[in-house]
Amino acid sequence: MPEGDTIAWAANRIRPALVGRIPDEILTPQPRHAMDRWPERLAGRTVERVDTHGKHLFVRFEGGLTLHSHLGMVGYWRVATERRPWRGAWVIFRVDHRWVGEFNGPLLELMTDARLRSDRRLAGLGPDVLAELFDGERYLARLHADDPTRGFADALLDQGNVAGLGNIWKAEGCWEAAIDPWRALATITDAEALAVIEAVRPRMQRSAARGPRTIGPRVYKKTGQPCPRCGGTITARGQGDANRTTYWCPQCQR
Repeated sequence: MPEGDTIAWAANRIRPALVGRIPDEILTPQPRHAMDRWPERLAGRTVERVDTHGKHLFVRFEGGLTLHSHLGMVGYWRVATERRPWRGAWVIFRVDHRWVGEFNGPLLELMTDARLRSDRRLAGLGPDVLAELFDGERYLARLHADDPTRGFADALLDQGNVAGLGNIWKAEGCWEAAIDPWRALATITDAEALAVIEAVRPRMQRSAARGPRTIGPRVYKKTGQPCPRCGGTITARGQGDANRTTYWCPQCQR
């Protein structure tokens, strides 16, 4: 699933093409959106900004309308200088010679400001890991309110605790901070919980600026390989109710 850095990277590519402009053309190829009349509702409206919160991306138009996207496991945004046979696109914007499209995500909806403010899914999100100023106090409060027997890495995946971390960065963060991802939340100090965020933020910011290919994972999907810190063997096992794979080094993550 695209994580917060991938969504921020998409937003960084979309902004130069759309922000401050009125799309010349808006297409909704997917039949599921044919009756939503997005081209008519958005016609003549300037894109005021493109921003993100965790794994959610928002294209905000003048007049209080916002296109809200969540890419799920397989969705993605594409920006190109020519139109191609973009099969699977849910929405396509053209501004001059640039084309911006969203593909295959499970959630794409046009929302009013009033709906955005009252949406429980969005209101329940934890602090954005990539926010300019990370809200550490709110993050710790969410962890303290969680099940104290829950595994730490599993809790990091919960978007209600912190928005933007996924399977890659929960593993990389625990490794960077040398914390056993299986430890119960009750045993994790505030300093340790914050250390994970402090460790991954610079790497995620770099990925958001340069693209997810620059992540350079240390433990993620490195099962059986030597740990780059201590030489121990990297191990993987499913964790939590969703059985998401956790990667870690049992030798140096305590």
